Amino acid sequence: MARRIEVTGAGGVRLAAWEFTDPPKGDGGPEGGERRPGVLLLHGLMGRASHWADTARWLGARYRAIALDQRGHGRSEKPADGTFDRAAYVEDAIAAIEQLGLAPVTVIGHAMGALTAWQLAARRPDLVGALVICDMRASALGAASQHEWAEWFATWPLPFATLADVRRWFGEEDPSLERPRPARGAFFAEVMAERADGWRPVFSRRQMLTARETWVTDAHWEALAEVRCPALVVRGQDGELGRAEAQEMVRVLPGGSYAEIPDAGHLLPWEHPDAWQRAVEPFLRAAIPG
Repeated sequence: MARRIEVTGAGGVRLAAWEFTDPPKGDGGPEGGERRPGVLLLHGLMGRASHWADTARWLGARYRAIALDQRGHGRSEKPADGTFDRAAYVEDAIAAIEQLGLAPVTVIGHAMGALTAWQLAARRPDLVGALVICDMRASALGAASQHEWAEWFATWPLPFATLADVRRWFGEEDPSLERPRPARGAFFAEVMAERADGWRPVFSRRQMLTARETWVTDAHWEALAEVRCPALVVRGQDGELGRAEAQEMVRVLPGGSYAEIPDAGHLLPWEHPDAWQRAVEPFLRAAIPG
């Protein structure tokens, strides 16, 4: 059962936060039950909070795990003239932590969500007690990367007639794929909604490009070095974050550690959920008191 919680983000943008497990009786309530440590889960570009449902469920045995639909994504507001820069995403995360009473929180982020996570930890160390960075680079990706994404968006054969077509195209037929990745097809099926003419993404591709252009031409090592809490960098062997860069990120982080998942790509928590849990759970147990 998923419970939706309304959060007001930067500039009054309405955000949807989700809790995928029922809180134990008395947890943090008026009875004064023991409060579980908070975990905030941040998806990547084009993702949504529901992608974290399985992770949130196993976390729920020990932690209060909340997944956030970030602005422009999922059930959160997608203002046509809204701000989609780095500051807005970080401020939204701060708002969620403060309004939901999660601090000191562990932030687990994938891709863009991981960048938001470490920028948040650098800016507000009082709010963040631990950090998990999943397959996000600290180096600049370059302007050419943005052009490649715009071209890739243009290849999407929209609308899709069925969700099976979505899974097949993104998991098998997308020309950018080197080999079939069923988890990728399932990932994109999760961010489609049925319209009058077929299945289309719940997000605006224009807004995704706008959000992305605010980080691809910059490097983010300085913010990484300002993180003071324990941090785990996790990469898939075939992901977008290379081993050398990941290990340099661990070296730059004052409290960094490293995990690698074999035979996993960019979507490693969904391609190999058991290996993902084995990588993250021991870090959390060591980093979070109680």
